[in-house]
Amino acid sequence: MTAAQAEKPSKEFNLFFLTWPIFLELLLFMLMGVADTFMLSAISDNAVSGVGASNQYLFIALLVLEVIGNGASIVVAQYIGSRQMKEAAKISALSVTLNLAVGLVMSIVFVVFNGLILQSLNLHGEVLEHAKAYLSFVGGFIFLQALINSVSAIIRVHGFTKEAMFVSLGMNIIHLIGNYALIFGHFGFPQMGVHGAAVSTVISRALALVVFFWMLYRIMEVRMKMRYYFTLSKAYIGKILRIGIPSALEQVMYQGCQMVFLYYATFLGEESLAARQYAANISMFIYLMAFSIGSGTSIIVGRMIGAGRQTEAYRRVWYSTGWASVSSAVMIAFVMIFREQLMNIFTSDPEIIRLGSQVLLYSVILETGRTINIILVNSLRASGDAKFPLWAGTVSMVGMSLPLGYFFVFQLDMGLPGIWLAIAADEWLRAFAMFFRWRSRAWEKHALVKKDHADHPVAAAT
Repeated sequence: MTAAQAEKPSKEFNLFFLTWPIFLELLLFMLMGVADTFMLSAISDNAVSGVGASNQYLFIALLVLEVIGNGASIVVAQYIGSRQMKEAAKISALSVTLNLAVGLVMSIVFVVFNGLILQSLNLHGEVLEHAKAYLSFVGGFIFLQALINSVSAIIRVHGFTKEAMFVSLGMNIIHLIGNYALIFGHFGFPQMGVHGAAVSTVISRALALVVFFWMLYRIMEVRMKMRYYFTLSKAYIGKILRIGIPSALEQVMYQGCQMVFLYYATFLGEESLAARQYAANISMFIYLMAFSIGSGTSIIVGRMIGAGRQTEAYRRVWYSTGWASVSSAVMIAFVMIFREQLMNIFTSDPEIIRLGSQVLLYSVILETGRTINIILVNSLRASGDAKFPLWAGTVSMVGMSLPLGYFFVFQLDMGLPGIWLAIAADEWLRAFAMFFRWRSRAWEKHALVKKDHADHPVAAAT
């Protein structure tokens, strides 16, 4: 083994090395989302509300696709940790095929039933029309994002987070330019408004998918053969679904609860609906670093579990939780101090600014609990213990948070702050549950790949 080869594993298992590209990729993605919101707000606040409502369903669709994407990436990580590279290639190809099939079904559903789906959110008039226009087109091509999710997850789990970040950077730049051209009618293109934002989204995803596939075949130690895409192994599918189904159900349930809270907000008026969307966009920047650290940590934990290094995985997660909490605290302070200025970026409506600024004050309660959850839930899934977050979420989100939100909003007339407090109560209850679960080390018995020994050089962490 050369000196360069000996260094590679240490870099791949260095938290900073894995995390900073994920952070930049997510930051770019969020900035593009803010750019979307900012550009659409030039049309009307109703356009922002309509696209925001559509994105609730699109996000749930993407979470369903994570049944395969997340499940496969965790299984692949554990096989890489145990140095079973051929099996990792087979599972990677299988995940691409399965995600494409599910994505095509979802595309058909969004095209045929978009009006029926959106009317269930109590949307009316111009907001509904904007939402239908966006959902029918972007949803109709959701299979592109299904493939991107699978391929990019495989690339990242192999340790190539920086390369994935560069592809996402290109995709977001193309998306931003496309928005500018198609929403407002620049560079000789027609002025398409919300339709333009949808077309730009689809084009940028299609181009990124081509590059992701090209990259995939350059970075894998054992390349995926064509027959791997059509070999449906019951054992491999079982391992993917063992992680993927609970993970996706937990995330779908979370987003489903957010949709119920969105439904609550529709009864508070158009100003509250727009303020919720703007405040939610700002809040994403608070937990951005925590999400990045959680993603990097899950790659490391999966590799360590596959290599039989459970004690190192246990310690790594506490280390990551500490760093994530510090980064979130800094962002919380920034948002609370400059909350009105941040809201002014999106709208000049004084009532929307007032409502959004008001709920951003509750970030100190909500985001501290969310940060702990992001790290611990990702780590539990990476270890193979995906069912516990699902059961804990069912009790906390459905059993406690939704009724509490209803009570705060409609019985105590707390408005949007009532929604934020209900979400915060759920985050903290689950944070305590995840803390004690990781501390108990009950997750150790859920490993998907068994090792006969506890030491393997590939799993070494720095």
